[in-house]
Amino acid sequence: MKIAFKMTELNKEEEKFIVSLRRKFNKAIYQYGLISDGDVILVGLSGGKDSLALVELLGERKKIFKPSFSVVAAHITLDNIPYTSDLAYLKAFCEQYDVPFVHRNSSFDASTDTRKSPCFLCSWTRRKQLFDIAKELGCNKIALGHHQDDILETLLMNMSFQGAFSTMPPILKMNKFDMTIIRPMCLLRENELIQLEKIRNYQKQVKNCPYEKDSFRKNMKQLIQQIEKMNPEAHFSMWKAMTNIQADYLPKEIKENEYRK
Repeated sequence: MKIAFKMTELNKEEEKFIVSLRRKFNKAIYQYGLISDGDVILVGLSGGKDSLALVELLGERKKIFKPSFSVVAAHITLDNIPYTSDLAYLKAFCEQYDVPFVHRNSSFDASTDTRKSPCFLCSWTRRKQLFDIAKELGCNKIALGHHQDDILETLLMNMSFQGAFSTMPPILKMNKFDMTIIRPMCLLRENELIQLEKIRNYQKQVKNCPYEKDSFRKNMKQLIQQIEKMNPEAHFSMWKAMTNIQADYLPKEIKENEYRK
């Protein structure tokens, strides 16, 4: 049974919001050099609001002449993660933006490497499937639906648990796999995507992950919310801090042989 989508008529405030959202999306594409002429981009479509928004925004953006690129969406399901995916809905959603849809099923065994968390193994399995599909379809880039909040949460997680000032960058060249990862929604806030979800009435996919309680991301989200209560502009400052490294005012170790001189 084919699902027919009908866009609801937007009021002036909603139209204004959509225009603003697309403007920020386009700003990220140009500011970080995410897309070039001739790119074939694979979108990782989980079925959540973020990946649905990414399909919509890229699907609309590819209609513009420059840069000229094509988009394909891939949905990965895992046998051991209870995920009720409405494949007909996802396929129809992609079709309304002239984006081909691919589905692939896989699984992972959490007992094979107890040093790695199930969340890591799940993510790694999905990512490997995306790379395989991208290679099969001749894609040179994979677009992921991470937004600005995701990136800032990862920054805090890496600082807190890995002792590293790093996060998920807007663009990352994977030399080992001859593939480039892009995150076109890096300048969009999660609350903006929630608003887009309400306007478009996205259909949520049902996920019952048995490992979700092991995730620290919710804690980081709550921490950022607490910081923003003290400073509502904190996320802007945190984002700016990643490109405003003042090395002269940070600890700098010296080598032992230099110390002895």
